[in-house]
Amino acid sequence: MPYLERIHSEAENVRRVATELTSPESGSLSIATTHTQARYILPPVIAAFRERYPDVKLNLHQGTPEQIAELAASGKVDFAIATESLEHFADLVLLPCYQWNRAVVVPHGHRLANGEPLTLESLASHPLVSYIFGFDDRSKMSVAFARKRLQPNLVLTATDAEVIKTYVRSGLGVGLLAKIAYEPERDDDLVCIDARHLFANEVTSIGLRRGLVLRGYMYDFIHRFAPHLDRVAVDTAVLAHDPDKEHRLFQAHIPYLMLRG
Repeated sequence: MPYLERIHSEAENVRRVATELTSPESGSLSIATTHTQARYILPPVIAAFRERYPDVKLNLHQGTPEQIAELAASGKVDFAIATESLEHFADLVLLPCYQWNRAVVVPHGHRLANGEPLTLESLASHPLVSYIFGFDDRSKMSVAFARKRLQPNLVLTATDAEVIKTYVRSGLGVGLLAKIAYEPERDDDLVCIDARHLFANEVTSIGLRRGLVLRGYMYDFIHRFAPHLDRVAVDTAVLAHDPDKEHRLFQAHIPYLMLRG
């Protein structure tokens, strides 16, 4: 099976090269990503991409970070865009794109919205509603609470930030989500409290299968999503055979990545 999968992958690469020579601005692009990326980050990128490449068919798949990584590693999609889980798949090349951090959302009048500095202790004293993968053993949130020897009271997890906000509105608990998921005009019934002083920044990456031949419009999409990733940087990562070397190469970019939200 590994040999057959490699043959299939190489055959697909040959088809990509042939199509690039004959029809460079037509084809398809499949992207697997989380709800947060699809809802809050990708719309302007996709709109600009579609205007430039009207003959490229876009397929957008949503799922958990682990599902997304598996789709990219198996070749069922071209790109995976996520924060968690991608690093656990050795067949994926990771391209760091931007940093983000979290915010707490509560209804007006909530005790945490009284203007006092937000602390991990105060968060741990309330029921929390957050992402499914927010409190696994590897997450920066779990590490932050563990260092203070605190046990957060997680009452509900979801993949969708809108679902988290809905249950915060219903009084189920305090929402802990990506700050980019708070929209002041739409969410004016909620108070947003910055939590970046409590947790380390997360890095969202694009993951693509090692050895994948990229079409010209694929390079363009990556550059639109992460302007610091030009064709040379992407090719350097894709052609690298040493994952550790690739990791060291892009670690240098992380302090300079844009912080969104």
